[in-house]
Amino acid sequence: MDGEPQSLIDKVFLLLFVHEKKILPIPKGCTQSMKFRPLVLAAMFVLSVCPPSTHAQTIPLQTATIQQLDAELAAGRLTSVQLVRFYLQRIRRLNKTGPALHAIIAINPDAIAEAQASDRERRQRRPRSPLEGIPILIKDNIETADPMATTAGSLALADNITHRDSPLVARLRAAGAIILGKTNLSEWADLRSGQATSGWSAVGGLARNPYALDRSACGSSSGSGVAVAAGLAAAAVGTETDGSITCPSSMNGLTGLKPSVGQIPRTYVVPIAHSQDTPGPIARTAADAALMMAVMSGPDPRDPASLDHGAVPGPAFSTVTPANLRGVRLGVLRFANDSVPIIDPAYNAALARLSAAGAVLVEVKLPDQPKIETDELLVLETEMKVDLSAYLRGAAPGLTVRSLADLIAFNQRTPAELHLFGQDLFVASQATKGLDDPAYLSARAESLRLTGAEGIDKLLQDNHLDALVAPTTGPTWKMDFVYGDTNPAAFTTFPAIAGYPHLSTPMGTVHGLPVGLSIIGPKWSDAKVLALGEAWQAISPPVPPPTFPATVDPAP
Repeated sequence: MDGEPQSLIDKVFLLLFVHEKKILPIPKGCTQSMKFRPLVLAAMFVLSVCPPSTHAQTIPLQTATIQQLDAELAAGRLTSVQLVRFYLQRIRRLNKTGPALHAIIAINPDAIAEAQASDRERRQRRPRSPLEGIPILIKDNIETADPMATTAGSLALADNITHRDSPLVARLRAAGAIILGKTNLSEWADLRSGQATSGWSAVGGLARNPYALDRSACGSSSGSGVAVAAGLAAAAVGTETDGSITCPSSMNGLTGLKPSVGQIPRTYVVPIAHSQDTPGPIARTAADAALMMAVMSGPDPRDPASLDHGAVPGPAFSTVTPANLRGVRLGVLRFANDSVPIIDPAYNAALARLSAAGAVLVEVKLPDQPKIETDELLVLETEMKVDLSAYLRGAAPGLTVRSLADLIAFNQRTPAELHLFGQDLFVASQATKGLDDPAYLSARAESLRLTGAEGIDKLLQDNHLDALVAPTTGPTWKMDFVYGDTNPAAFTTFPAIAGYPHLSTPMGTVHGLPVGLSIIGPKWSDAKVLALGEAWQAISPPVPPPTFPATVDPAP
C-alpha cells in the first residue's frame, strides 16, 4: 500500500494485508497480551466489515482498468474497501506531497462506508453492474449529495454544498460505483480569461501532468485526466464545452469521450453554455468508457437536450464490442499547413496500423471556416451569462453570488482569484444582450450549420465514410503564467459546436509525452465511435504509465 498509515485501522490493514493482500498470521499469544489486545480487537472489526481476500491479486491496482478490477472483485481477490483504501493512500502520497499533482480537490468522507455497502451487496446478492465497488472521481463542477462542495474551482463557491446528486452521479451510485472525491479543474471550465493557464483553480491550485511535471495537463477536466493517469482512481467524469475532455485525455495518455450533447443530462452541472456542454467519461480504455456511458446515459426531464429520441439508450453501451475494421471507411484529417509536424510519425504509424487491419482510409479536409471560432465565442459568452446566473440562483442557500455580475464583483475584491490572470471573458459575457439577440441567434445558427450539416455530415456523406480520424492535438506544452496556454492545433471545435461524439484515445508518445487519436462521428453515433476506439486499442501498443519526471527536456 502507498503512503503512511493514518489511523489504527490503517495500521491493522498494514499488519494483516501485505502488498499481495495475503493474510499474515497473528503472533501466538497476542490474544492474551494486553499490548496486542487493542490491535486484535481492531483487526476483528476490520475483518467483520471487510473480509480478507482468499487469493492474491493478479494485477497492479494503479494501472488496472474497470474490467480488470471487476474481475478481481468477482473472484474474491479484492474487496471494494481494500480498493478504496489503496487509492486513498496513493492520493495521500501523490496529490499534495511527492510530485504534488493537485489532481484532487476533495475526498468523499463517505467513500469507505459506500465501499462497505458495496461489498455487502456483492456478498449478499449480486453486483448491480460492472461498476459495482469501483471508485470513480467526479469533476468539481458536478454536484454530488456527499458533504463536498461543488466549486468549479472558485472560492466564490467554496460553500456550495447542495446535498443533491446530479442525475449522472445518482446513476453511478445506483450501479454500485463509489464516489471517491472531486477533481481539480481549470477554474470555471477555462472560460474566465483568454490568458488563463489550464489546470489552475483558486481552490485546487495547479494540476500537473504526471508525464512531465512542468507541462500542462490541459483542461478544463485537468484533475480528472491527471488522477486517472496517475492511478488515483479507476476512472473519472469530466465535462467538455470544447476540448475539455478530449485534450486532457490526449495529453495524459487516456481514453476520453465527449458524447453527443444530450446523451448524458447536464442537470446540476455548473454550466458554461447549453449548446455545447456535456459530461463524459475519462478512463483507460474505450471499453471502460462504454461501461460508464451505459450507466450515465438516459433522459432527464430537467434537461431538454437529453429528451431527443435519437439518443443512444444506456443499455446499448453495455454490448459495445470492438468493431471489425475490415472495410470500415475512415476519413483522414490532418492539421492545416502541417502546423504540428512533430506528431506526424505517430499519426502515420497509426494510419498504417488501421490500414493493415483492413480499414479504408480516405484523405479529407474539413471546410476552412475562419469565422467559426468567433461565432462560437459569442455563443459561449451569451449563454454563459444566462446559464451560469440561472445555476447560481438555485445553488446552496448560503452563497453570496447569484449572478455573473456577482461573480465579477467577488473576483475583484478577492486577490487570490485574480493574481495570476484576469476575467476578461466574464466581463465580455456580462456585456452580451441575451438569447434573443439577433447577433447571437445568427452566430449559433451559422456555426451549427457549418460544423454539422455542411461540415462533418457533408464530409461523411460525400465520401461514404463511417467516421473521421485525426490527431487530437499536439503533445503538451510548458506551463506559463505569463502568456497562458500555448494551445497547439486541435480537432475539437467542429464536433464541439455540432454536438457530435468525439473520442480521444492513446496514439503513442512524442519525446515521452502522450498524444491522442481522435475518432469523430455524426450525432448519436457514440456507441459506434466507442466500438471503433476498442478496435483501435486492440491493434495499438499501450502508452506506458507515467513516472512523474520533473521534465522531459534534455539536460543543458
